[in-house]
Amino acid sequence: MLPISLTAELHGDVAILRLTRPEKRNALNDPTVQGIDLFFGALPEQVKVVVIDALGDNFCAGLDLSELSERSTFEGVTHSMMWHTAFERIEFGRVPVLAVLKGAVVGGGLELACAAHIRVSERSAYYALPEGQRGIFVGGGASVRVPRLIGTARMADMMLTGRVYDAEAGEALGISQYLVENGSGLSKALDLARRIALNAPITNFAVVQALPRTAGANPRDGFFIEALMAAIAQGSEEAKQRMTAFLEKRAAKVTDSRK
Repeated sequence: MLPISLTAELHGDVAILRLTRPEKRNALNDPTVQGIDLFFGALPEQVKVVVIDALGDNFCAGLDLSELSERSTFEGVTHSMMWHTAFERIEFGRVPVLAVLKGAVVGGGLELACAAHIRVSERSAYYALPEGQRGIFVGGGASVRVPRLIGTARMADMMLTGRVYDAEAGEALGISQYLVENGSGLSKALDLARRIALNAPITNFAVVQALPRTAGANPRDGFFIEALMAAIAQGSEEAKQRMTAFLEKRAAKVTDSRK
């Protein structure tokens, strides 16, 4: 059972998880974060890709500040770890996850977006980390995930000065991988999701699970992890069938789509 702030739809082998608090600019409260954890922890076996979408004009304006309350230090730590657990379900789950970004992608909303593997941004999207102006600090994984995309210095600038990046700058910096016109983000994300769903599941799993680990490991360990994953993937029956199809010219070659 999902909270009223979330809905889920199944489109074949692609699932859509949608934030549904447009009156709050889809700000994240505890039930919503717990619902995200629940959703990704119980994905049906048929789901191969997930798209995170949002109702209304904004992806997510961050933490619902109306829920802020006096917490002990220990309670603060456990609350932050609850967010970490939910977002790790996204980043290190069974399937690739795409996020459709529009309007406010702020604070916890940026943390949620950065947990996804592919981000499709509409031109209305803008990015900010206003915690510095609120007297708080990021707690949903931003200090780990955001610097991977834009660097520590740029994140520090966002937090210290309140700097806001628009969609074009966000794509240039690497926050999003795709930039599309307003209103077409979900369509683009679903097109990408269906394409990803055609991949071998073991390859998608390797990209989601092994790639972040090899990128974060020292080179010697990274090469070993890569060798293990390559052997596991190419040893699968599906990989053998796909390679045979390619060698027998039954599979399409890579071409330059611009020509």
